[in-house]
Amino acid sequence: MGLKLMSLLCKANILLCALFVEALVSSAAVSDSSNSLDLSSDFYSLSCPNVELLVKETVSSASSFDPTLPGKLLRLLFHDCVVEGCDGSVLIQGNGTERSDPANKSLGGFEVVESAKRLLEVLCPATVSCADILVLAARDAVEIAGGPPVRVPLGRKDGLNSSASNVRPNMVDTSFSLDEMVRLFSSKGLSLDDLVILSGAHTIGLAHCNAFSDRFKEDSKGNLVPIDSSLEESYALDLAKKCKAGASSSVTVSNDPVTASFFDNQYYKNLLDGKGLFQSDSVLISDSRTKGKVETFSENQDSFFDGWGDSFVRLSSVGVKTGDEGEIRVSCSSMNG
Repeated sequence: MGLKLMSLLCKANILLCALFVEALVSSAAVSDSSNSLDLSSDFYSLSCPNVELLVKETVSSASSFDPTLPGKLLRLLFHDCVVEGCDGSVLIQGNGTERSDPANKSLGGFEVVESAKRLLEVLCPATVSCADILVLAARDAVEIAGGPPVRVPLGRKDGLNSSASNVRPNMVDTSFSLDEMVRLFSSKGLSLDDLVILSGAHTIGLAHCNAFSDRFKEDSKGNLVPIDSSLEESYALDLAKKCKAGASSSVTVSNDPVTASFFDNQYYKNLLDGKGLFQSDSVLISDSRTKGKVETFSENQDSFFDGWGDSFVRLSSVGVKTGDEGEIRVSCSSMNG
């Protein structure tokens, strides 16, 4: 019936014909977005065509005032995706939520996601999910810090559940062995190569001293003494000095001691030099399954960047909600009433 009506309209009136075609296209787009289980890079091409530009401008503006934001946004996305999937559940405030768990207390970047959301609610109300905004913000943060541009599929819905009890069983601990990390990544559909590549996120960002305290012990005088021989001596002593006993729990150090604010392949060079901050970093060069990849990326940044794009897309596609599995939140910090 639609084709017959369109044919008659096109014969009778060119303008009505054009309007009818536009209506059919818009209807199809709405139907696809609400029923398809697949994400699409042009998901918002009709409903909010400037979404990527608006998010990027928000991240860029905020990063100009706080250069630590790229690392925070990238870490925020990882903590979201590995727990309930990439559904924005880590953004929810309140007792008993993912965000309230001690493992997430040091997360940052929430205000950037919320700022982008407020802007989009004015221009494209009830259209763009917080989950998609977070993915775009983390993607853009990497590029702003010097990393590669990545085209990401969109169309995620915001999750309807956020529970602190789900955090610890799904979170990578900085003291994990390679086998422990492989098991966790595999449970998310991520490969060993993804593990090595995504670990490269530690080329930016900060870490609190307690995140690597297992690599030191306190002597009788209250000084920290390195006990992990895989750490390069001068680097270990520098960390011990910065994180001396009695230091504030808010003390942080750069994940990458060489190019802290730049997304590059320096992380892999650091590993080979014995300057991996976490135990979970250092194990990548002590195992034959991953050492070769580390060496390749340390020598060839383009190879790392090429791999980063594919691995980032896979990470940002973990456990996504689409269709009726979620909602479009009005505010990223609370579920719709």
